[in-house]
Amino acid sequence: MPGEVTREAPGLGRYPVLTHPDRVLYHEQGLTKQDLARYYERIAPFMLPHVAGRPLALVRCPGGQSGSCFYQKHLAGKFPEALHRVSIRQSDGIRPYAVVEDLAGLLALVQMGVLELHVWGARADRVEAPDRLVFDLDPGSGVAWAALCDGAEAVRQLLAGAGLQSWVKTTGGKGIHIVAPIERRASWTELAGFARATARALEQHDPDRYVSRAAKTARPGRIYVDWLRNTRGATAVAVWSTRARQGAAVSLPCDWSALRGLGSAASLTVAAVLADGVPYRHDPWSPMLSVRQRLRFRNR
Repeated sequence: MPGEVTREAPGLGRYPVLTHPDRVLYHEQGLTKQDLARYYERIAPFMLPHVAGRPLALVRCPGGQSGSCFYQKHLAGKFPEALHRVSIRQSDGIRPYAVVEDLAGLLALVQMGVLELHVWGARADRVEAPDRLVFDLDPGSGVAWAALCDGAEAVRQLLAGAGLQSWVKTTGGKGIHIVAPIERRASWTELAGFARATARALEQHDPDRYVSRAAKTARPGRIYVDWLRNTRGATAVAVWSTRARQGAAVSLPCDWSALRGLGSAASLTVAAVLADGVPYRHDPWSPMLSVRQRLRFRNR
């Protein structure tokens, strides 16, 4: 942007200096805008391979988590040059979406007061060719963490039966995401149909524990298997993204073997990463980047 000041950060390239770096974004923890920038500096090597090059939807909280927040799908007005754009056809015309490619882009989002990044299941160069299958397990009241982990494992087994390896992460809120990378051969309609059939199969197998309908009245004591993340334009919270919630938890990827031991979907916080560093030496999701697998349909 005109008049922006930049500084050099060793090994990180050039990026805008934050304005009002001492502004508190998470009041309970006293975490500032500068703290959030430091968090993204630390986790960028783990996060960017799974987020870069994808259209984003943003939750912006200019006054911090406890202030007024709003969900923003489309870019408008002036934005930092470090933030890339992709134009996507919508029902109301061609609309610009934000895309990050590097640490500078993540820090531009911090400057804008973004506390959550939500990603498309497709990359910006071919938005009509999804490359991720995502299930969001949302626990109703009374559902214990162990039962939610059982549900995640059940989805994993269903996908394995369809020839798909999957990876898991917490949402930083209450739920769990199961993600399977796919080759860019299926349409959004085909992806959504596959996801819906999988969610309904789980519901039919154990209707007392799982529900595939979005109605909140059907959720108490059960797990909502949200397959709608696989429709065109839908998004899911990005891995390693912070959440606009008390506690400043983040969406944490993990190995399947470690999921139960986390104890909750909000087990890692920004404060913990700043104090102790990233909890991994190697990205548990890195194998996902080299897997080649496709959705298979009976009529193919």
